[in-house]
Amino acid sequence: MLSKKRTIEALDIIADMFPDAEAELNYSNSFELTIAVLLSAQTTDIMVNRVTDTLFQKYQTPEDYLNVPLEELQNDIKIIGLYRNKAKNIQKLCRDLIDNFNGEVPANYDDLITLAGVGRKTANVVLSVAFNTPRIAVDTHVERVSKRLGIARYKDSVLQVEETLMRKIPEERWSIAHHQLIFFGRYHCLARNPKCGECPLLYMCREGQKRKRAEDRLLNIK
Repeated sequence: MLSKKRTIEALDIIADMFPDAEAELNYSNSFELTIAVLLSAQTTDIMVNRVTDTLFQKYQTPEDYLNVPLEELQNDIKIIGLYRNKAKNIQKLCRDLIDNFNGEVPANYDDLITLAGVGRKTANVVLSVAFNTPRIAVDTHVERVSKRLGIARYKDSVLQVEETLMRKIPEERWSIAHHQLIFFGRYHCLARNPKCGECPLLYMCREGQKRKRAEDRLLNIK
């Protein structure tokens, strides 16, 4: 596994590659961000933004989401995967906000995770992006990159990956590192076709080195 020093070295290189990395979901307040992140499970930010472009014009408050039948809300987000379950969670979340938090998204982790559809990753994203609280949210990109580079172990759970990143990265860099790792995974270290041949981290990446050795063996066989 990469040491703390090597982890920072890798992050510095990723930061040079993606200095302007930030959340790509469209939103104008913490409530919209929470809805957008809830919708983003198992789909792309591009798809979510397509939906929220009209969704956030129609629904602007928790009450708005509760003033329509569930079927109507489902139809409004139908192009997104798991839309039936997400629509139910949105209405439950809005009811929770009204009943327990005066209609406002809470700014602390313990309250956030009581909301329907809000797990650890969603809560961390909302805290980091909406409330400027240092957090690392581990999505599929962050998990993949962390394990490929050897920052975390292949067998680690999502929570263990998060804890390892928090241990190896200075707290003041948690939030920006989270976005830069996402961009690196989304646009460079792709799930199926990572750009290992042009990667500035190849010299320290265990997955990249393994792929390179496999390619070299194939070339020798030919």
